[in-house]
Amino acid sequence: MPGIVIIGAGKAGASAALALRQGGYTGAVTLLGAEPHAPYDRPPLSKAALLEAEPPSPAWVLTPEQAAAQNISLRRGAEVTSIAAPARRVHLADGTTLAYSKLLLATGATPRQLPGAEGVLYLRNYEDALALRTRLAPQSHVAIIGGGFIGLELAAAARQRGAAVTLVESAPRVLMRGVPAAVAAVIAARHAQAGVNLLPGVVIARIARAGAQHHLHLADGRIITADLVIAGIGAAPETRLAAAAGLALDNGIAVDEGLRTSDPHIYAAGDCCAFPHPLFGGRRIRLEAWRNAQDQGEAVAQTMLGGTQPFQAVPWFWSDQYDLCLQVTGLAEPDAPTIARHLPDGTVLHFQCDAQGRLIAAAAAGGMRLGKEIRLAGMLIAQRAHPSPAALAAPDVPLKSLLIPMATADASSS
Repeated sequence: MPGIVIIGAGKAGASAALALRQGGYTGAVTLLGAEPHAPYDRPPLSKAALLEAEPPSPAWVLTPEQAAAQNISLRRGAEVTSIAAPARRVHLADGTTLAYSKLLLATGATPRQLPGAEGVLYLRNYEDALALRTRLAPQSHVAIIGGGFIGLELAAAARQRGAAVTLVESAPRVLMRGVPAAVAAVIAARHAQAGVNLLPGVVIARIARAGAQHHLHLADGRIITADLVIAGIGAAPETRLAAAAGLALDNGIAVDEGLRTSDPHIYAAGDCCAFPHPLFGGRRIRLEAWRNAQDQGEAVAQTMLGGTQPFQAVPWFWSDQYDLCLQVTGLAEPDAPTIARHLPDGTVLHFQCDAQGRLIAAAAAGGMRLGKEIRLAGMLIAQRAHPSPAALAAPDVPLKSLLIPMATADASSS
């Protein structure tokens, strides 16, 4: 009998493969990855991979030896060209086909490209990171386009390697998507302190190249000359296989609460899929985050094994920049009002509640103490808690005391 085939050997795909075995599945599991590497984590690519004295090896998620021990057929350099959904088969570039009983699409996302911009670099995989670290030379001038997570992490890495950095963001501020304005201001101030030239609210008219240099012509008439241009302007879900197979799309591969696609034998997880979230009124969202890829990989494995539990993990994001760790739990509204909680180490934790007073997000940029507070905030969001604004703002009121006792007991025993 055909087994389970997983297209995409990133965090989501590898997590699903392992979770299938941990869930007792004994059939064939085939994990197909287009890259020549075994599955590895991507967050270090914009941090440790650029900053360590010697180029580090990828942070492996699943080594070939681990895959073999779990009887997972890991096929690297395996490019899938099409899915024959009615026949339940996938076609590979080498001419081979694979039959499946169930198929998981964990195809991830790809960096959005700047049309007509010659010589601009992007960061998505390990080879991209190695190429970048050789170009981030001291005294060079790096222009970074995009003030989101990737752009800012690259700016921090470039400054720490001694390069001059100008960051151009077309939105009125950095971290415009998913981070409260007050928290984004802390990050912007830290970059300014480090010497990054931040240019928010600036549009690039065109990019010209003259020899080894790039000239960014801004809409206001200014020209920025740089030795290196890196674009971090978001990512697009990788949906080409899904679209060609006739699957429903909606800002990604559309799935239901169990991560099933419009084909009953095909599932999707990770950056490529858009799913309804029960904690946020069934709103369909797509998340590009390490934790979501891990959680959805594990959850979709349970669904494929017959589970009926809807996916409802609380979103969580983080970003390390200089000595700050930015963390967000829930779904923050960029310009909604916040409730500030001043922690003893000087970090300010910002909460957001909806119109009915239900906690929907918490975010801050700070130090070591922040992790515990964010985890507790995430537990409150999962409980659909309605804490009083006064309690959220009072640092002497432990967040743990705001949890429903039964939920606290459940969380501690899980």
